[in-house]
Amino acid sequence: MNGKFRKKMRRLLKGLKRGLKNPFTYLMLLIMGMLVLATYVVYKTETKTDSGITGLFDAVWHTIVAVVAAYYDFYVKSVPGRFASLVLLLLGMAFWAVVIGKITSVIMDIQSKNNKGLKKIRRMKGQFLLCGWRSGFEKLLETVMRSNPDITPDMIILVNNAPSQQVEQLKEDPRFREVKYVSGDFSDAETLKRAHIDSAGRVLVIADPGTGKSSPMEIDSRTVLAVLTMKNLNPSVYISAELLDEKLAEHLRLAHCDEIILTQEYEHSLLATASSGQGYSNVIKSLISDDSDTGIIVTSFPQSYVGKCYGELESYYGKQGESKVLVGLLLNGEGSCNEPLLTPAVSYIIPKQSKSILVCTNANS
Repeated sequence: MNGKFRKKMRRLLKGLKRGLKNPFTYLMLLIMGMLVLATYVVYKTETKTDSGITGLFDAVWHTIVAVVAAYYDFYVKSVPGRFASLVLLLLGMAFWAVVIGKITSVIMDIQSKNNKGLKKIRRMKGQFLLCGWRSGFEKLLETVMRSNPDITPDMIILVNNAPSQQVEQLKEDPRFREVKYVSGDFSDAETLKRAHIDSAGRVLVIADPGTGKSSPMEIDSRTVLAVLTMKNLNPSVYISAELLDEKLAEHLRLAHCDEIILTQEYEHSLLATASSGQGYSNVIKSLISDDSDTGIIVTSFPQSYVGKCYGELESYYGKQGESKVLVGLLLNGEGSCNEPLLTPAVSYIIPKQSKSILVCTNANS
């Protein structure tokens, strides 16, 4: 009990110290002191006249009306009383100017912190963190939202060091208005804590070039450091991270990154397949669709098929119609984390925690 009392007293003393350091505190004390003095002068002088002020209550009421409503409820007659009443009017104007100014300052400060990504975000659960910034970010965010229909805009938190003007411009778009923003280095633990990484469900880390002077190795090293920090703060969070070069891919695997995106490798493969003139790039584009209902879809299947043959699951999807074609399984078990197994043998026994990989088309096409 004594320990709690001491903590409360320490907090109270800290609050008093902060208050004494604030010039606003002294200004308010000065105004209040002058109000008390002017009220006392009115009380002492006007009770001797026929102004209607007969006691301390009338003098205090005269002060309240003068300060709040800026008029006199009593007709003061003595010279000291009139000067004191004039002071009350001027103090009332000063008092409300200070109060309104303080309220405006607080509102502007909150808005400024919100725009600059410094505002404290309310605690959420299962939020999506999008870490990093680069050219074309608006298109990336739009695609992320379309590909994740289960995530509402207010559950997305942007974590980056981009200029605040760019983020403000992004949030002017009605689609992104409810998206949260945390300013800072996404590899820094304190920045991640402000984004509540401990309760996040998924994270996407993109290769952030920063000022544009960093080398690919420096950019990838920062990504690895970020993933290590995130997994340390929340081991269960699902992290997808983008690398520019495969050299640090093993480091990401050791950091238990759930999904690694090798951008340059994909770009090179896409260019190479396009050079054959067989239309591979068009096929890939249609498979990797922005639409969450078409292209390659990963989804759960009825748990009754766990332990059964892959051929039985093929028959199940075959009865669903031609719009869904089973092409494999996504394995999540011992030693496997989102490991694709394409077109296994029909006798393959479906393990637990697996998901089906489907190629879906628009049923109306």
